Amino acid sequence: MFPNHLIDVIIPAFNEEKSIAKVIQDIPRWVRNIVVANNNSTDQTGYVAEQAGAVVVFEGQKGYGKACLTAMDWIRSQEVQPDIVVFLDGDYSDYPEEMTGLIQPIINKQADMVIGSRAQGERESGSMTFPQVFGNWLATTMMKYIQGAKFSDLGPFRAIVWQKLMDINMVDQDYGWTIEMQIKAHKAGLRYTEVPVRYRKRIGVSKVSGTVKGVFGAGYKIIYTIFKYW
Repeated sequence: MFPNHLIDVIIPAFNEEKSIAKVIQDIPRWVRNIVVANNNSTDQTGYVAEQAGAVVVFEGQKGYGKACLTAMDWIRSQEVQPDIVVFLDGDYSDYPEEMTGLIQPIINKQADMVIGSRAQGERESGSMTFPQVFGNWLATTMMKYIQGAKFSDLGPFRAIVWQKLMDINMVDQDYGWTIEMQIKAHKAGLRYTEVPVRYRKRIGVSKVSGTVKGVFGAGYKIIYTIFKYW
């Protein structure tokens, strides 16, 4: 569909053996590489992902951002670099088939980064917990008034021009990954926009919103990151 663009996909995954194949199977065929970062899973996530056709890289240190950085290192090692990279979760809460609409603003040279906004799209009942909804509202409101950045969501389903991603020098290794990207993109003057995306109940238990430790850990890191780049 996009013959003049190379698109790679990164999926950080921790214990997602029940969902990862579904995610991979729903990704459009025009994607070049699907890179699953197996984040020290104790189940068969890596094996299932490989059998489904993905490139699997292993990251032994737990952390959402750490897994993403490891996948980026693999892409960077390839002889031909992608034009665009797409991030999505491995729990089947996102709709990978909506990737065409997600990257269209980049293809049309209207944006350098596109966030799939669950706040603007349709959410299945129960797909986001109250802490998630409130946390997204609080974080985006703080970014607006402190950073001047206008977002409605910190959604994991996102696309960005590969070279722009390299330029903003991502470093966060855990919960602050998504908001770091958005703040740095805004501060660097990247053109960004949001598109509505659907969101459904994930398969399995969330490692963040499904635990008290995860909720407070993510909340603290998000607020810390906002002030860190102020």
